[in-house]
Amino acid sequence: MRSPKDFFRPLALGAPEPLREIPVRPSRMIHFFPAANAKMVAKVPDMAAKVDVLLANLEDGVPASDKEAARAGLIQVGKEWDAANPAQFWTRVNSLDSPWVLDDLTAAVTEIGDRLDVIMIPKVEGPEDIHYVDRLLAQLEARAGLTRPLMLHAILETARGVTNIEEICAASPRMQGLSLGPADLAANRRMKTTRVGGGHPGYLVRQDPPDGDIDGERSVYQQDLWHYTIARMVDACAANGILPFYGPFGDIKDVVACEDQFRNAYLLGCVGAWSLHPVQIDIAKKVFSPDPADVAHAQRVIEAMGDGTGAVMLDGKMEDDASVKQCHVILSLAKELAERDPELAERYGFAGSEA
Repeated sequence: MRSPKDFFRPLALGAPEPLREIPVRPSRMIHFFPAANAKMVAKVPDMAAKVDVLLANLEDGVPASDKEAARAGLIQVGKEWDAANPAQFWTRVNSLDSPWVLDDLTAAVTEIGDRLDVIMIPKVEGPEDIHYVDRLLAQLEARAGLTRPLMLHAILETARGVTNIEEICAASPRMQGLSLGPADLAANRRMKTTRVGGGHPGYLVRQDPPDGDIDGERSVYQQDLWHYTIARMVDACAANGILPFYGPFGDIKDVVACEDQFRNAYLLGCVGAWSLHPVQIDIAKKVFSPDPADVAHAQRVIEAMGDGTGAVMLDGKMEDDASVKQCHVILSLAKELAERDPELAERYGFAGSEA
């Protein structure tokens, strides 16, 4: 067993010291772009101005014949990345059982490690996967002379990964967060859906027969296939001080259902979601930014509660110390987003204030 004293020591001579707290920055959307596509690479400066996280994708969606081109595109973007850009720069490498991942990690760390914020690892099944990447990154960081450790983000895409979720979250100080990978997870679980995220019309509950009349009109309510997994992911992340994200929503045209799924994840505690198309950027920005009415209410409660103890009545509702904690979550997020987004600052009433 590894001693707790050693947890924050570098895993290689000359590697940077691990972080004790992960940097928490606005991450409402992780916007994917195909790094093998030269036209998309050329659009990176424009995209980076519109998103919180821009991710160069090397894995799923990139044909085997384009893997090296995708890696070259990542390196090109990294070398041209403006360090003053407020957006974060991430990459998703190939899975650990692929023939490309070693070259992906080596090139990313040694050539542009000073520009990258986070490396996303797909199909993580247990802490051993994180331990492997953790040690390898330390060796590569030492070789490259990096002074800042790279963060790791794991995707939950198998039943074994979900089973080992707590151990994955606690596997390394590098752990930045987790994302739900609904398509691969559905296949691994043998779920009978071919959708990439979102609900299914067959997953429902039906009202009992009114007055016992089984032929009478009965209401039907569609349920959320992903509620259990998202809730478990949020708990595991919160317990380990890292960030949970909803993954992809594949039906690009159905913006209503996309917004609903993102909002479910937001209400459960996720900080952001993946965007696979520009139309989903604004959806994520809207959903994962607190509603101005909620921000105003949070401010009222905090002001009314004074030192945060006891209880008060506001608009006929009891507010106590637990309410204050909830309100601080909303208000803190609003302040973080407003610092970067003047339009949000105006909507929240923070413009020109010390908020």
